[in-house]
Amino acid sequence: MNEIVVLDHPVIKHKLTILRDKNTGTNEFRQLIKEITVMLAYEATKDLPVEEIEVETPMTKTIGYRLSGKKLGIIPILRAGLGMVDGLLEVFPAARVGHIGMYRDEETLKPVDYYCKLPKDSSERDMLVIDPMLATGGSASDAISKLKEIGCGSIRLLNIIAAPEGIKKIQQDHPDVSIYVSQLDEKLNDDGYILPGLGDAGDRLFGTK
Repeated sequence: MNEIVVLDHPVIKHKLTILRDKNTGTNEFRQLIKEITVMLAYEATKDLPVEEIEVETPMTKTIGYRLSGKKLGIIPILRAGLGMVDGLLEVFPAARVGHIGMYRDEETLKPVDYYCKLPKDSSERDMLVIDPMLATGGSASDAISKLKEIGCGSIRLLNIIAAPEGIKKIQQDHPDVSIYVSQLDEKLNDDGYILPGLGDAGDRLFGTK
């Protein structure tokens, strides 16, 4: 069964509280998403393999370390996932970025995909799928399935906020995919939105509502 990691850190709790506030403006909302994503990135990749390398400091030679495993791929689920990309690229500037576009049918609450552009060597990379909100889990599950179809074997899911229903969906569909979230919320409402949540992350990121 997948590993579920919920970051329990006072700094994240502080930032999440501001993020939830309906009076938080677009610019601050974007910055907070980026800052929380950086913290998620460190937690989600703490087991990446490293190899020893000799370096020379201004004082002497010493042994350091560099990443030695597969290269990373960052896969935001459009459009809200775009808000997390800069945070991950700040930690992993050499990562390749693919895009999977999906929207939720307001009547069925099921995901509808409309765009997919991935790095050519995706099957050779450790993939980080990102979306601020894990609500029903449908979009994330479908995105992960797309990556598996092209041969991706190492996939991790990063979310700012998740509902229990979304966690359960990923566990059922993809028991091999670990999930990293900064906060596990209470539930979904009848419209499929997370409670207490933070509203529509895409609208708040891009100022479209």
